[in-house]
Amino acid sequence: MTTRRTRSATRPPEGTPPLAELARQARSVLADAVRIARWAAVERDRGQDAAPARDRAAAALDLTPEQVRAGWDRARLAGLVELHGGTARPGWRLRAWDRDDTAVLRGWVALFDAWSLVHPAPADAAAASVAEVVEAVPQVLSLLQLSAGPVPVPALLDLLQQRVAELREERCEVPAEPRPGDAARRADAPPPGQPQPLPDPASLARLLDWALEGLAAVGALTLDEGQATLTPLGNWAVWVKLEQICVAAQSTAGHIEQSAEDMLRACARLTPGPARAEYRAWLAARPLGSAVTELLAVARGQDALLRGLAFEALRVVGAAAEADVRAAAEEVTLRPYALLWLAEHEGADPDEAADVLTREEATWLWVDTAAAVADHGESSLLVRHLESAVQGTVPALLDAVRAVGHPRTVQVLVALAAAHPDPALAKAVRRAAFQVHTGGA
Repeated sequence: MTTRRTRSATRPPEGTPPLAELARQARSVLADAVRIARWAAVERDRGQDAAPARDRAAAALDLTPEQVRAGWDRARLAGLVELHGGTARPGWRLRAWDRDDTAVLRGWVALFDAWSLVHPAPADAAAASVAEVVEAVPQVLSLLQLSAGPVPVPALLDLLQQRVAELREERCEVPAEPRPGDAARRADAPPPGQPQPLPDPASLARLLDWALEGLAAVGALTLDEGQATLTPLGNWAVWVKLEQICVAAQSTAGHIEQSAEDMLRACARLTPGPARAEYRAWLAARPLGSAVTELLAVARGQDALLRGLAFEALRVVGAAAEADVRAAAEEVTLRPYALLWLAEHEGADPDEAADVLTREEATWLWVDTAAAVADHGESSLLVRHLESAVQGTVPALLDAVRAVGHPRTVQVLVALAAAHPDPALAKAVRRAAFQVHTGGA
């Protein structure tokens, strides 16, 4: 338990429609995506990026192939459909689409977060400039939200230029000692410590147009006669993300400014509800792609507790993390966590998700969790953890633990032997630890 400052719940901006109306608008934005997702789920076909599948979907749904391609991309980004091998399956949001307004709004927010994927950047735009604009867009959206009405595009361009200049100035602060990665710096970049060049207005104006068109494509804003205006959905989404950041800002640890590892260590002291609020706030303050990468990097570390917490934070990310989590399932250390994440993401009951693990994967997870308890918990928790093993008897568990090859097996068994009150069982566990240590059978 921790002492936390509380903050009274705030209301959405005046004029924000009720959630039921916002969900209706989100359903309208994603109507074609839902139709295509339902068609794909019935057809059990792999991605509609293949021309034959696009043509069949277009004929069945009375859409053009281009509309099918766009709707398919939106369906995947919103978590309405998932690919498993060569099969398309309905995502949990699609199953709940007609009855759960919250699921609908979460699906739309996932699409809103992925606006730069929905509307690809100009092919000849520099990747670094595109990344800068994507990172600066939250400030543009904040101005639109605070203005509560149309904002001239030139005013948004002024803000974008200022924010990109700030980002370049921040990157100017490099360490005095050279690092291997410094050699990869662009040849035309100024020497360390020198001011970065101001962003090119014409290039930024073009990328601002791209960003506004992308946000309009997902239903977050409208464009009319050189002005941009947030839609009710966009206004609500920006308010939600600002609220998440404000909640984090009131944290005594200042988690929003911390690295993923430090944030997770701080959240280890929280109960699940407050921890999820911290995850959401931390995620809202940074690009999702880099946040997922940082969380998985922590999960690959030595601390088993942080590994589990990293995947709890990834549950908050949702569909946007699926591809990275699916790739992580190929790594031995992360595989059990990734498989459980994927099972729950696909709609499995959390209490039954463990059924997707083989006996060896479940044993690895048991040892990893025991390592987390041994490092951070009390001895009584370690003893109780013994009762959660899938093996029916202690000898069977010890055989499985010896065979699974977890790098922390010896330490876990030694800690369990020291904690267990039964002398005979503790002796058997110590013997197993010795056998693992010496390589015995």
